[in-house]
Amino acid sequence: MSIVKIKDKTFETSISAEEIAKRVKELGQQLSKDFEGKNPLFLAVLNGSFIFAADLMREITIPCEISFVKLASYQGTTSTGKIQEVIGINEDLSGRTIVIVEDIVESGLTMKRMIETLGTRNPASVHICTLFVKPEKLQVDLNIEYSAFSIPNAFIVGYGLDYDQQGRQLKEVYSLKM
Repeated sequence: MSIVKIKDKTFETSISAEEIAKRVKELGQQLSKDFEGKNPLFLAVLNGSFIFAADLMREITIPCEISFVKLASYQGTTSTGKIQEVIGINEDLSGRTIVIVEDIVESGLTMKRMIETLGTRNPASVHICTLFVKPEKLQVDLNIEYSAFSIPNAFIVGYGLDYDQQGRQLKEVYSLKM
């Protein structure tokens, strides 16, 4: 088990790069099968999902598109609970199959807000694909169809997730060491 220090916090390895790659490949295969013939639009939520989205897209074997949206609700290690849309969506979503690509779903409030926002643009369907979900933290009812890992309520960094903008580049996922 490896240890990293980021700013004032210490983290230890919780999910290896190999485990992540295996689950991302499996998600890509499942999405390709489920959306065969649909040309889905993948909407990656920045900043955290950019590495996951890039790796996932390389596993998709069907025609598809990708775009990005930026929502902010974090400060340090705590969600502020206030969601702010920073960068919007320019594509016409009418009649499209949308797959939201998120790094982590915790309370579900950000995802709920995003689904509500997308719903006003008349998509054919909206699906959630997340790298991580923390079931015990969910505050809203969400249909999370695609999830690589269900994890306990620990603060994590790496593979796109950060602590005060640091640690995104780590190939493995690390949990805050108490």
